[in-house]
Amino acid sequence: MTNTQVDETTLSPAATKVPGRALPFASAQFWVWPALRIAVGLVFLWTFLDKLLALGYSTGRNPETDVVDRFGPKAWIHGNSPTKGFLSQGTDSPFSSAYESMAGVSIFDWLFMLGMGGVGVAVILGVATRIATISGVLLMLSLRLALLVPETNPIVDQHVVYGLLLVGLAALPAARRFSLATWWDRLPIVQRFAFLR
Repeated sequence: MTNTQVDETTLSPAATKVPGRALPFASAQFWVWPALRIAVGLVFLWTFLDKLLALGYSTGRNPETDVVDRFGPKAWIHGNSPTKGFLSQGTDSPFSSAYESMAGVSIFDWLFMLGMGGVGVAVILGVATRIATISGVLLMLSLRLALLVPETNPIVDQHVVYGLLLVGLAALPAARRFSLATWWDRLPIVQRFAFLR
C-alpha cells in the first residue's frame, strides 16, 4: 500500500469527503483563509475611509460629548491631518518626541493614508500582496513603536497581530481564493517584475 498525502489547502468543500478518511479542517480552510484576508483588508480600508471622510467612529466623534459630526471638519478631505491627533498626543514610547515632530506634516499624512488605503485594497483584492505585506508590516511596526507602553498588553497588541496576519496570508496559497490574484499574476507587467505579485 502507498501512503498518499492530501494537500488540504487546495481542496474544495465537496472534495473533503474522502471514503474512510475524515478531513475536518479542509472545508473550513476553503472559506476561513479568504474570509480572514478580506477581514484584515477591511481593517486597513476602514481606517483609511474613516480618516478620509470622518465617518464618526474614531474620526468625527467628540470623545467628551459623544456627538458625531460625519463628513465634518475632522475629515482629511476638509484639510484635517489624519495623523496629528495620534502623533501629537497618543504616543507612549521612547520615540514619542520623534513621532510628535511628524504630527500634522503633510508627507506623513500622505504616507499614512496611502499605506492604509493601498494595503486595504490590495489585501481585499489579493493583488500586489508582496508590496502590500511589506507596506502593512512597516506601517504596523511604526504604530507599535509609537505605543511601546500600551495600555492593555505590553508584549502583543493588534499591530503585532495584523503584521503577522499580513505575512501569513501572503504566504498561504489558500488565502488567494476569491481574489483577483490569478488574473493579476498573468498581467505582463507583473510577470516581468515579480515584486508586483
